[in-house]
Amino acid sequence: MNPATSAPLAPSPVTPRFDGMKVTQRRVIHSEWTKFRSLRSTNITVLVAVVLTIGLGALICGVTAAHWPPRDPQEMARFNPIVRSLSGVNIAQLAIGVLGVLLLSGEYATGMIRASLTVVPRRLPMLWGKVVVFTVVIGIVSIASTFIAFFTGQALLASKHIQATISSPHALRMIIGAAVYMVLVGIIGMALGGIMRNTAAGISSLVALLFVIPPLMDLLPTNWSDHIAPYLPSNAGEAFWGNPNGTHLAPLTGFITICVWTAVILAAAAVRLSRHDA
Repeated sequence: MNPATSAPLAPSPVTPRFDGMKVTQRRVIHSEWTKFRSLRSTNITVLVAVVLTIGLGALICGVTAAHWPPRDPQEMARFNPIVRSLSGVNIAQLAIGVLGVLLLSGEYATGMIRASLTVVPRRLPMLWGKVVVFTVVIGIVSIASTFIAFFTGQALLASKHIQATISSPHALRMIIGAAVYMVLVGIIGMALGGIMRNTAAGISSLVALLFVIPPLMDLLPTNWSDHIAPYLPSNAGEAFWGNPNGTHLAPLTGFITICVWTAVILAAAAVRLSRHDA
């Protein structure tokens, strides 16, 4: 066969390169780590989350010990020293979620997203790189914070002999679960930032999902709210790490539910990133 008239060969897939280097997931993760630690807002937001987790929990435990025993017998019956020492998680989750929003929406706001997608034209490895870096860093910080909050809170409650120990029932699940929950909230925030591509819209959506919609469930008929409210992200998260008697969901069901929320919202962000221009 004459080479000049033979059918052209199909082009072989080409691995993206930048400055002569192959773009791999490992290098993308390293790049995202560089961006993550170089942002001043990252350090500030992480510090705020740590202070809220430890400081607010210690404050609430200190006040509890100072006014113990309570006058309301029902309050004493509902008291859980582990939950009390982790009270700061309820507010710290917002700081972590806002950080997640900023990591992706901030690139759209500054226009850096175009440079990022030029270097990583396949797009999704950039998103997975952000998720990996965020999960590792915030996971370490959150676990350290919840353990410190637990031991600090129990030391304060010990003055009235109402403390728990690390070997108490549910203690480890609640401490580690609170940290895992904050990481998942942060990933949800990151995904919302990618979907909205606007910091204000991403933060507003996160606040609505975690803090606005759950109280609104009380306005629905009871047979509706009882079947919907427990499966909202914040309520499912509380079932996972919070008081085992304070929710309709079992801890495992709560964990699966919050994971499903995270996966669905993150998948929506991945689809928007891969199909729409920056």
